[in-house]
Amino acid sequence: MTPQLAGADAVLAATSTGEAVTFWILGPLAVIAALMMVLSKNAVHAALFLAAVMLSLAGLYAAQDAPFLAAVQVIVYTGAILMLFLFVLMLVGVDASDSLVETLRGQRVAALVVGLGFAALLMGTIASAVLQDDGTVAAVGLDRANEEGNVVGIARLLFTDYLFAFEITSALLITAALGAMVLAHKERTEPKLGQRELSRRRFAGDSPIALPGPGVFAGTNSSATRALLPDGSEAEQSVSPILTPTSGKRAAGPDSEGTQSIERPS
Repeated sequence: MTPQLAGADAVLAATSTGEAVTFWILGPLAVIAALMMVLSKNAVHAALFLAAVMLSLAGLYAAQDAPFLAAVQVIVYTGAILMLFLFVLMLVGVDASDSLVETLRGQRVAALVVGLGFAALLMGTIASAVLQDDGTVAAVGLDRANEEGNVVGIARLLFTDYLFAFEITSALLITAALGAMVLAHKERTEPKLGQRELSRRRFAGDSPIALPGPGVFAGTNSSATRALLPDGSEAEQSVSPILTPTSGKRAAGPDSEGTQSIERPS
């Protein structure tokens, strides 16, 4: 048996049944949610799948005796940052048609290259943290790191051995904010309208004055009866085009027969 396999057997022997069950439940759930997040066409659905990924990671942290990381994962990332993104998406609204045109050329290729670079960096970091110089698995040191508490151990490692990685992560968050601004940007095809232009457009119409409603100055209140204009002519636009206008005697007051006729212009 090689030293690598011997070290792996030692780690498996030290893993409890509850931790193994938790891993085999939350691990596939996190992978499936991550795939659905990437493949989802709706931005709100993608944010919800991302929340499932973060909650699964919090459960894995708790199973590995890292309660502080689990609490931070739930409170800070899932409860604050992700919910903020979700609220912005629901208030502003993102339509699928907004993503048809790329505002930056070559962004997919650049994203693929950067993603592969981060994946290689992550794999190298995990390998250097887990494997010893002789190639054996070094999944030890939790007791020594947590002698003064989990928070103190994380702070010491974060600001000593992994200070550069911490600063890179901070820069990554700023890059994510800039990326959100780029994704929300779209080309403007017409000049932006101010409050005055919007008010004028809202009150403007096809007719300079309001047309009378159907049945006004008519002998019937049928919706198919055209209204009369002040000059005695019929307002054709006062009846819906899907209706057949009715013809009849127009009247404005009583005469000898009970109605007063209004002459129509020839």
